[in-house]
Amino acid sequence: MSNGQMKTDVILIGAGVMSATLGSLLKELAPEWKIKVFEKLGNSGEESSNEWNNAGTGHAALCELNYTSENPDGSIDAGKAIKINEQFQLSRQFWSYLVNSNLIRRPQDFIMPMPHMSYVHGEENVKFLKKRYEALSNNPLFQDMAFSNDPEKLKDWMPLIMEGRTSNEPVAATKIDSGTDVNFGALTRLLLGHLQNNNADINYRHSVEDLKQTSDGSWEVKVHDIANDNIEYHTASFVFIGAGGKSLHLLQKSGIPEGKHVGGFPVSGLFMACNNPDVVEQHQAKVYGKAKVGAPPMSVPHLDTRYIDNKKTLLFGPFAGFSPKFLKTGSMFDLITSVKSDNLTTMLAAGAKNIPLTRYLIKQLMLSKKQRMEELREFIPNAKNEDWELVTAGQRVQVIKDTEASGKGTLQFGTEVVSADDGSIAALLGASPGASTAVHVMLDVLEKCFPQKMKEWEPKIKEMIPSYGVSLAENPELFRDIHTSTAQALHLDEHVSDFWDVEEKVLEHV
Repeated sequence: MSNGQMKTDVILIGAGVMSATLGSLLKELAPEWKIKVFEKLGNSGEESSNEWNNAGTGHAALCELNYTSENPDGSIDAGKAIKINEQFQLSRQFWSYLVNSNLIRRPQDFIMPMPHMSYVHGEENVKFLKKRYEALSNNPLFQDMAFSNDPEKLKDWMPLIMEGRTSNEPVAATKIDSGTDVNFGALTRLLLGHLQNNNADINYRHSVEDLKQTSDGSWEVKVHDIANDNIEYHTASFVFIGAGGKSLHLLQKSGIPEGKHVGGFPVSGLFMACNNPDVVEQHQAKVYGKAKVGAPPMSVPHLDTRYIDNKKTLLFGPFAGFSPKFLKTGSMFDLITSVKSDNLTTMLAAGAKNIPLTRYLIKQLMLSKKQRMEELREFIPNAKNEDWELVTAGQRVQVIKDTEASGKGTLQFGTEVVSADDGSIAALLGASPGASTAVHVMLDVLEKCFPQKMKEWEPKIKEMIPSYGVSLAENPELFRDIHTSTAQALHLDEHVSDFWDVEEKVLEHV
């Protein structure tokens, strides 16, 4: 044990971006509280938060077409996109507060300005994209969005994608210059470093094996100190389970009723990474396409410029894979051991409902490099085999639960917090938009688990996150002020002037 102290105020399980965010919030709101972090691996941000294990998009619904659905009457439902964008704005504000307070020194170590684009081809998809543009660009959050279906204009926006394109099929794109590329691995390490410098007790190579609630309402956590092969017992009045794919197993071990009838389905991801610097230099954007008919939301193809270890990289994907592991470093028995008597029918129902998804995953697993390159060439017609290699990304565990709307065994595509009625424990389950909305999700944890503290904490929360409790979509002046100030704090302000002097919006009719 690092300091011989068994009892603490808060235990955070997992050293990913969620635990790091919650710990950083609590350190500002209740600096006297003692915080312990337990992480099975040797460093922070090594699983889902790692920069190679996610797209780093900074999901703000600027380019992800699956956040805007088409209604039966042909209109576009922009509600989810607006909601996710507002949630990302909370993250920007908190990160800016940390930078302005000198708690994080160099924002460019984890966030870079990066245009976000949506790109489609085919007449129906072009019509959809134009309707989406019209639905979003009237909203203050998206007012810098530009649209074009002019191939010459698109060559300026994305030369690598347009070069060598011989088809006469209609094409269109939208573009927003105020997007970002976020290195969530680097951000996690910065946040955990800040916590460690402020007396949080960070324990790597410590695996949480079990946990149970004691008679006084606190939690006893059984921890395996892997390096010394010791078993330790720690108690805390509040526990957060932010252990990625392992969260489901630990939630089940907690025995809280809220964790019943919940299952998980693991999906792994693969990306093609470009190893030719000359090709990488030709693309400066995150470009999202539209998922093929019948493909799940997590399969939306995208071509991303990334900055990893201060090096510009180009990734294309994702290609879905399957492993029964719930973590890249997990066990081949993770899936089978997650099936319990209380979630068996839920899991069976999910299997019956998702036969098309199963077929899709099997097809994805059987793809050869030649077939993956063919999919890449739908984005980059001139892509060469020797310039691209396959990279295995992180494991995601999609939540399966029973819902009133969809019945038993519904597969959820999103992020969910499960908390005990007494607020003593909370677990994070699910996947995208995940890390991008970590601040929103952790504020939700605080509201659920510390309702008696929220009135006392609210002034500090509003100091850190000025739009807390306010809709930015309904307060354009506040949004403008916040967007400008956060862009300056995070060193994104080379693009901020363009945000309000919008590039001429090209509105050619299809």
